[in-house]
Order: sequence, then C-alpha cells, then structure tokens
Amino acid sequence: MIKHIDHIGIAVKSLDETLPLYTETLKLELEGIETVESQGVKVAFIMAGNTRLELLEALSPESPIAKFIVKHGEGIHHVALGVEDIEARIKDLKQSGIRMIDDTSRKGAHDADVAFVHPKSTAGVLYELCEQSLSKEEQG
Repeated sequence: MIKHIDHIGIAVKSLDETLPLYTETLKLELEGIETVESQGVKVAFIMAGNTRLELLEALSPESPIAKFIVKHGEGIHHVALGVEDIEARIKDLKQSGIRMIDDTSRKGAHDADVAFVHPKSTAGVLYELCEQSLSKEEQG
C-alpha cells in the first residue's frame, strides 16, 4: 500500500547554484546534503511544509541525472511514493502488468530501499517506490 508522497526529485545542474533559490529566496529548510555513489548523485534535502524536495546533481556525465538534464533540462525528475514492504509492492505491480526499472529494491539516499517504476507504464511519470528505514524525524 502507498502511504504518502515521500519526496519529489528535481534534477539540477549544480546544487551550489540552485540551493540559494530554495533556502534564501523561498526560505525553505535545508535538511542536509548526501552523496549516493551507487546512483551517481549528490542530493540536497529540502523541507517544503510536509513534503521533502530532493535536489539531484549528477556526479558524472554518465549519471542518469546528467542524461536526464541533457534530454529534458533541469526540472522534476520523479515522484517518490512512500511504501511499506517494498518487495511486495514490486511484486504486486509486476503482476498487474506494470513495467519496473528495478526488479528488486536497492539502497538510496537516507539508506532507504528504493525501486523505480518505468514511466512507459505510468503515463510518462517516473515513480520511485521508497521504503524508509527511519521516520522523517529520525532522519533529521
């Protein structure tokens, strides 16, 4: 079952250049910055009310985020749906005919288990299933 929108992923060319828009102009809270080598990104977490924004900067030109920016420009990359029992959700979706990018979960930012749903199965929207190991309060 889907519990909530966990975060909205936004592809950016540079965290250093983009963060002032969110923290100074929009006055949103920067929770922290983390590098996720396995996904080739540097991530900044911003709280916007009860929703987290995840700014994603590519670590190399081969990163999926770098390729996304070349093709689509900066902007919304994915919507992450908070789930319980991610492996069961993946199985359910596949049995329903939904195409997955990830057939099993992998580790993402904040040590969450994540899996991406192919946008060709979801009207062009890239969804990420996200099972947090800690609550938002514990992640701090």
